[in-house]
Amino acid sequence: MGTLALAAKITHVPSMYLSELPGPRQGTRKDAIEGHQEISRRCRALGVDTLVVFDTHWLVNANYHLNCAPHWSGTYTSNELPHFISNMRYSFAGNPELGRLLAQVCNAQGVETLAHDATTLAPEYGTLVPMRYMNQDEKFKVVSVSALCTSHYLNDSARLGWAMREAVEKHYDGTVAFLASGSLSHRFAQNGLAPEFAFKIWSPFLERLDHDVVRMWQSGEWQDFCAMLPEYAVKGHGEGMMHDTAMLLGALGWSAYDGKAEVITPYFAASGTGQLNAIFPVTPQDGSAVPEPEASRAGSYKAFPRL
Repeated sequence: MGTLALAAKITHVPSMYLSELPGPRQGTRKDAIEGHQEISRRCRALGVDTLVVFDTHWLVNANYHLNCAPHWSGTYTSNELPHFISNMRYSFAGNPELGRLLAQVCNAQGVETLAHDATTLAPEYGTLVPMRYMNQDEKFKVVSVSALCTSHYLNDSARLGWAMREAVEKHYDGTVAFLASGSLSHRFAQNGLAPEFAFKIWSPFLERLDHDVVRMWQSGEWQDFCAMLPEYAVKGHGEGMMHDTAMLLGALGWSAYDGKAEVITPYFAASGTGQLNAIFPVTPQDGSAVPEPEASRAGSYKAFPRL
């Protein structure tokens, strides 16, 4: 019935907001902002009505959660980096119907998920920053998904992504994009060194590792990448333990995915972390390579360790 029209891995660095403001950082994240705007243009051309954002700034300790309130608006200041994002206005609509449907299919496939449509919970900045550049005119509805998962297996996040794709394609009357909002390596500069590392990766090892991963994405080495993802999440300091990436790859077919990433905003450094915007073409898949939830609970080697 419905269509998953676009899938992307996106940055949400708060320096994008600083880049708008007068001062020494003005204009320094122009490429990242333009990358978001390009993804927005493509979504509009494809007839997308809702952006589903896998948000690595929404921390949860049990279950998976969807924020699908009818509408959000307000003024946001980051509790993590209030000197980067302060008094940022936001306003956009949610999609309660789609949120409930996504949760229903995830639960039916054994991935415990709760949809929150009657809630005062506001989105985190992993959703708010991309929406500032993709959705200022409120063209798209939004569903935000918890992707900073402290007690979860990557296998289950992959299954969540696949279940959400099936919910869209089999039960939703509309067109959707999935956005994995998170970095590659996410080792912040040590306190006191942040200005020095504003445009540098924390270590040569992490920079090389990230570049190798981007190359694998561009050449379509998905079996190898899915096999290494749990270790990359740990040794590469992946943001949100890379649950957003597992969700995205699960939706695309996991290790059977046969597309090649298109880099929209080339890899760049921000406060020690590795970032990019990249689109992953959605190809036909049957989900046969996506790991089952039971395998993760049995301790499959692909599973992320409990924290």
